Amino acid sequence: MRIVITGGAGFLGRRLADALTARGTMAGSDGAPVRIREIVLVDTHACETPAAGPVLLTSVAADICDRDTMANLITPETDSVFHLAAVVSAQAESDFDLGMKVNFDGTRNLLEICRNLARPIKFVTTSSVASFGGDLPPVVPDGFAQMPENSYGTQKAMSELLVNDYSRRGFVDGRIIRLPTIVVRPGKPNAAASSFASSIFREPLQGQRAICPVNADMPVWLMSPRRAVESLVQAHELVLDQSVANRSFSLPGISLTVGEMVEALKRVGGAEVVARVDWKYDQKTSEIVSGWPGAFEATRALAMGFKADDSMDAIIQAFIEDDMVPAAVT
Repeated sequence: MRIVITGGAGFLGRRLADALTARGTMAGSDGAPVRIREIVLVDTHACETPAAGPVLLTSVAADICDRDTMANLITPETDSVFHLAAVVSAQAESDFDLGMKVNFDGTRNLLEICRNLARPIKFVTTSSVASFGGDLPPVVPDGFAQMPENSYGTQKAMSELLVNDYSRRGFVDGRIIRLPTIVVRPGKPNAAASSFASSIFREPLQGQRAICPVNADMPVWLMSPRRAVESLVQAHELVLDQSVANRSFSLPGISLTVGEMVEALKRVGGAEVVARVDWKYDQKTSEIVSGWPGAFEATRALAMGFKADDSMDAIIQAFIEDDMVPAAVT
């Protein structure tokens, strides 16, 4: 089996590649396990890969909107594509053209390349809670209309429709998982409006100060990186008949207010750690994030075996075990 991962140099892409390598096999088109022989990581920059191992792992710097380059990477021998590349929420809002180019045009470009292959390959991609907005119920049920109030969410919702239609036509075998806000992301803060949701854990635990730009009573739908990778793998392994029209799954998560998130940080890290969180309200960030749902029923995903994390405390502990880099207190 040959697998291509866009956004492959990002933290989810790398973790997914590690998880697939550890598995060694994935379900083929008939559901039977097939040995993974090659994984290609595609991103705006190349990353380091092992010189040798049970799976050939290569990293390529490429623009997903470049038809010729991507057609040379998504070859007729490719069995599956995990499409994770994206311009994140606040950046897509501030730079409309870039968001449309990458999040929508890039997705269509990949689908068109897959369409021209001799057989429909599995196409697994991610959407977002940001694809919902407007007058939302406290818990969003499956089938609720998507009315995003930001460009990122609109681009994701449009891409969902594309994947569904390409699947209906038999061009690809699509699966879309709507990710909750992923915490705790390692590394540095990014341009996502939800970046604070990781920063208020990551920086204080590593001895640094963090700014929380939203009010404590704002609810957030959450998932850990560990569970996100598990969900990507599970989405690939689903056996879906072509007659299944809706390939989108709102994933189960845990719903907490930002205040409850900080209380969990206090339980795990202590009062000294929580004291490094500075509450400084930012209207622009708050307006974007407050338009997102705080909870989903996720009935279809639960029926398919997708799972939520056990608790916020467990998510924080997973970050400490997997990613925390000790640093001097500032």
